[in-house]
Amino acid sequence: MKKKYSYLFFDLDNTLWDYDANSYEALKKVLEKLDIIKYVGNYSQLYSVYHSMNEQLWIQYRENKITKEEMRVGRFEMLLEANGTPMKGIGEAMNEAYLKEMPLQSKLVDGAREVLDYLQGKYCMAIITNGFIELQSGKIEESGLKKYFEKVFISESIGTQKPDSLIFEHAIQSINASEDSILMIGDSWETDVKGAMKMGIDQIFYKPTLQGEFSESKIIEFQPGMSFGSFETNTGCHFDKKSSTRIIFHLKQLIEIL
Repeated sequence: MKKKYSYLFFDLDNTLWDYDANSYEALKKVLEKLDIIKYVGNYSQLYSVYHSMNEQLWIQYRENKITKEEMRVGRFEMLLEANGTPMKGIGEAMNEAYLKEMPLQSKLVDGAREVLDYLQGKYCMAIITNGFIELQSGKIEESGLKKYFEKVFISESIGTQKPDSLIFEHAIQSINASEDSILMIGDSWETDVKGAMKMGIDQIFYKPTLQGEFSESKIIEFQPGMSFGSFETNTGCHFDKKSSTRIIFHLKQLIEIL
């Protein structure tokens, strides 16, 4: 029997908005516009370094180890330094161009629009996203996602990031809902799943890359102690079955659940 939810909380990046594909195109356009792509060599290799570096800097930012400006500007100068093509002082210009270019990329995760069309009108939907106000708002606007959501909660405007309980508490209070009436859908185990789990909110962990770990493309009920190759599933919180965790490999599987 399907559990009846009233509210759906969605993550944005790589859950609905295809961050990996859009970021790849945006950074390439920035390098072309600033006429420095000719100096960086193999772009795909450069982007791979950027992707890894950016993830680590976001972790440091989330843990308050670096400031917003250190993260936004420093990542580009660090990237070019690591690439062996240092360009002192270029970070600010690259950051400014990147922030303009990113929202203009509008590729969504496969199946996102179809699923949202199906869910619209059946549930009250909201986005909870870590990121900067101007950037996340632009992505939602330019990609056509805005019409699906009654509320958007951006970490910078709230003053804390997922998985901090405060951002979830703020969202719950804003929609005047109970935890058991909400389902959280996201691609990050650390921020989306663990954050919602601590609040007693059911979660859907969307992770296409884990599909190869299973013999069938079916919805998986997470149990404590499960492991998927090298993927770490330590919850970091007491697993007392106050909430359920399911794993899906395609967004269209949400239709089976809901």
